[in-house]
Amino acid sequence: MKLYPTSQGIVIEADANYYLSPQKNWDVYINRDDLFDAITAEISTLSPDASLSETIKTDILPPIRQQEVWASGVTYMKSREARMEESKDAGGGDFYARVYDADRPELFFKATAARTVGTGAEVLIRRDSKWNVPEPELTLFATSNGKIVGYTCGNDMSSRDIEGENPLYLPQAKSYDGAAAIGPCLYVPAQPINPDAQISIAIIRNGANVFEGNISINRMKRTHTELIGYLFRETSFPHGVFLMTGTGLVPPNEFTLNVGDEVRITIEHIGTLVNKVSQKPL
Repeated sequence: MKLYPTSQGIVIEADANYYLSPQKNWDVYINRDDLFDAITAEISTLSPDASLSETIKTDILPPIRQQEVWASGVTYMKSREARMEESKDAGGGDFYARVYDADRPELFFKATAARTVGTGAEVLIRRDSKWNVPEPELTLFATSNGKIVGYTCGNDMSSRDIEGENPLYLPQAKSYDGAAAIGPCLYVPAQPINPDAQISIAIIRNGANVFEGNISINRMKRTHTELIGYLFRETSFPHGVFLMTGTGLVPPNEFTLNVGDEVRITIEHIGTLVNKVSQKPL
């Protein structure tokens, strides 16, 4: 089933039916270890409302309130190669080879809710960067107890030239206003997401695809529970947390995003996250 936060409230999609939950607090609602079972019990008491299918086409809010967004790096071989290539002149290439093979994963803070946008909103590229790319990523939602109960699509916007200049510039390359997008919903399955599910991306410029690709989730080197386990070491998340799990889809080195581009990230079972690319005004 899928959860959509809207201005009307929390819309539940289950078996092609739509329900409006009487519960209003998104943070409390999703932060339950038994989320799937709790929603199943709830909709048994509700009446379907077909008009809500139109609501979620025009009135979806980002599926985040007081949570943080974190991210994982170098979890796919393609990402390892791309990070090594972009940082080799700075002497940082070996860092990424080591982290790919290390026991401890690369985890970093990505965004607060205020710096995160949902589907239909604009992601931003930095004015002090000349090489910007989207990174399509399966994004986990774990409760405050560290249990993975949901999934969404994520876009980990990255300034590759800034990170490539020096790996210590990673926070500036990754964490800024409008650098994270998640949505369109929170997918809550009875079982973990199918590892064969496909992640795909299409970047559209002036009506034409300028980059597209797809990859299976199972190409990821690390497990979801492994990443969440490390994230929760010595760190607490009272409202739960979103964790982007890395990308295996990297545009060629000569590609950079332009203002006006549209980024479409689709993950099987979840849906499509759509964002236009913009830039802060001078």
